[in-house]
Amino acid sequence: MSRAAHPIKNAWLSTTGDTGAKNYDEFADDAEITDIITANPASALAVEMPHLTPEALAAGLSFEQSLPQAAERLAALQAAGRYTGHDDVVVVYRISGGAGEQPAYGVWCLVDTDQISTTADEPGLVIRNEDVFIEKVRQRAALTAELGHLLSPVLLMQTGSGEKLHAALAELSATLGDPAAVDVDPAGRRHEIWPVTGPAADALLDLATGGDLIVADGNHRSLAAQIGELPRFLAVVTTPESVAIQPYHRLIAKLPVSLDDLFAALHGAGVDVVEVEGPAAVPAVGDPVRLYAGGRHFDVTLPTGDGSVVDQLDHALVERLFLRGALDLDPGDKRVTYVGGDYPPSWLVGEVDAGRADVAVLIAPVTVEDFIAVNLDRLKMPRKSTWFTPKARAGLVLAQLEN
Repeated sequence: MSRAAHPIKNAWLSTTGDTGAKNYDEFADDAEITDIITANPASALAVEMPHLTPEALAAGLSFEQSLPQAAERLAALQAAGRYTGHDDVVVVYRISGGAGEQPAYGVWCLVDTDQISTTADEPGLVIRNEDVFIEKVRQRAALTAELGHLLSPVLLMQTGSGEKLHAALAELSATLGDPAAVDVDPAGRRHEIWPVTGPAADALLDLATGGDLIVADGNHRSLAAQIGELPRFLAVVTTPESVAIQPYHRLIAKLPVSLDDLFAALHGAGVDVVEVEGPAAVPAVGDPVRLYAGGRHFDVTLPTGDGSVVDQLDHALVERLFLRGALDLDPGDKRVTYVGGDYPPSWLVGEVDAGRADVAVLIAPVTVEDFIAVNLDRLKMPRKSTWFTPKARAGLVLAQLEN
């Protein structure tokens, strides 16, 4: 059987590292993106989110209207030597230096789009596992069509040969000498890349496709590749040993009911709500969800009942009983903001205290074991329930489309 992962035929590798950036969907506030672009115009964010550059904001341009400027900016970065072209390479990736974290490893490559599977009846090596926001998907597809390049990788977890891949990448990265580029993220992690060709690349690709590949980050990007009818998408294949899952919380703005009515609706659904002393903290696995509103803290114990492992997850229960049930809100409603684990509980509390949100919902992280079990059973994770760290940086390795 042919291999589902391939070298990047026309790759562009960062030469300076400062093109690296958090992925476009890792932010709870668009103003943070503008601040990063202002401080570093070479950041890939200026290409990925062109409507949030200072120039586009001043001109009042929408995302679609600013796409030509994104293409011009990328071409200028390439012409200025911030990227170097490579042919038929895979790229070894090492992330190190995070507080309390062991080094993480991955391999940048292209993966066949027709391998994406979303149900048990749909064959494929790549398991996509979450509902998406379709407008974000359309924007990613439009950006790729305009640029002719892929900037952000889909992070895939190798579940079969993960241990062997981890060992191979650790050994290889220690022998390849100086990296082609180094990028240091805000948490102090070093992101290093090395291009590899020939037999060493083939061996890595064999290990990268030695079992099912679970989408750990990039559900929108993978679907955008399908919508754009791309034969292959840009990926970083990583290992279970390389990642951890952090909390993924919710902020609710413009609450459609009073707090008393919200609690009454929750009680009616069998949800136990008890006021507790602060400060706000991330619940431990198995503990009640923590809610903050009106300067008060509450423990919210959600009834599990029967159902699959997905139905028992706190994120699924919050979506079903809290958002849809008590508030009659669709999880995709713009009043719901999904806040990843890079933001501490104090930040969420601050958003409520400042009046930018009415309620903060703090949820314990999903375990890696539950995540893998859900995916191997071809079930779907609740929307925005897994915040993987460390994340692959956008803008370090680009794939130019052949046509």
